[in-house]
Amino acid sequence: MTQFIVVGAGIIGTSIAYRLAEAGHAVTIVERHHPGAGTSGASFAWTNSNEKTPYGYHLINVLGMRAHRALENEFGARPWYHGGGAVEWKTNPAEAAELAERVERLKGWNYPAEWIDPRDLRTLEPALAAGASGDAPIAYFPDEGWVDPTVYVEFFLQKARALGAVLRRETVTGLVLRGTSVTGIRTASGKTIEADVVVNCTGRWANDLGQEARLSFPLAPTLGLLVVTVPAASGVRRVIRTTGVNFRPDGAGRVMLQSEHDESKFTLESRPEEIRPAAEAMIARAARLYPDLAGTAAEAMRLSLRAIPGDGVSAVGPLPGIDGYYAAVTHSGVTLAPWLGQVVAAELGGGAPETALEDFRPARFF
Repeated sequence: MTQFIVVGAGIIGTSIAYRLAEAGHAVTIVERHHPGAGTSGASFAWTNSNEKTPYGYHLINVLGMRAHRALENEFGARPWYHGGGAVEWKTNPAEAAELAERVERLKGWNYPAEWIDPRDLRTLEPALAAGASGDAPIAYFPDEGWVDPTVYVEFFLQKARALGAVLRRETVTGLVLRGTSVTGIRTASGKTIEADVVVNCTGRWANDLGQEARLSFPLAPTLGLLVVTVPAASGVRRVIRTTGVNFRPDGAGRVMLQSEHDESKFTLESRPEEIRPAAEAMIARAARLYPDLAGTAAEAMRLSLRAIPGDGVSAVGPLPGIDGYYAAVTHSGVTLAPWLGQVVAAELGGGAPETALEDFRPARFF
């Protein structure tokens, strides 16, 4: 029986841990905080392959979307998943031109993308203010949706534990490297945990395990700001993307909002009183589209660093010249999680390398 350590109990780590345990391997999951405490718990969590280029990266995200749908057949339910597609319109001319180009590219790639009129939009979103989209063309992507990452993480963590996986709350301070083989981890409590393979699923912290340079690769994380409202009967039904703000339902009547235009103003050290004016402005922009959001307050404001490898696409696979060490780091974690869980576990279990990941191996950085 192969012994695996999966470092990081986020949406990627729990997906891989479950599939390894399902295949009969011994799995220890190591998480320094609580499961889902990292970027997984501070993600807009939009499942899509909408803006993903080049084509190979688009393709693996499509495979991730298909894997999400397959989970309902496998388990009979997927309470973490919310469909309904996504709608998008842009009032800025440059952004509108980019959207038009993107829709045509996606159609050429056989990705479900279509133009709808304001009447169709009101059918999809009856609470939307009349004329909310103005004269802007409206794109609809029916296969997209969003995920509640904490529900997903809890589901697969419990499934993995039921199959014998062990969760340990430890901070990893080093990788045990003997020659060219990683044989385990060291923790802040002074323990050494041995394994045949260590799987690094720590996202933006992938280079923070006290490892040597030859076990690291370039990362280019960017800051994300999410705002979650108090419960409000807003009527928002799906992912909405506009020039001023992106938003979606977040369960129990809450709405989650995000805006690339505001994120550059802040750092991880920004204080709540610095962030609150931007949060209130985001809610006000959304309220112009959904009147029932008017006067709604921010219940939470979350800053995080997105897990982005240095060239902007996923890094999944072994590191060259090193045995017993595998990394799975991607900005598209929510979309890719169920597919990566399956294909990474298959590779680690001795199966053939996944051809769709050929261009996304960490070896490209070396």
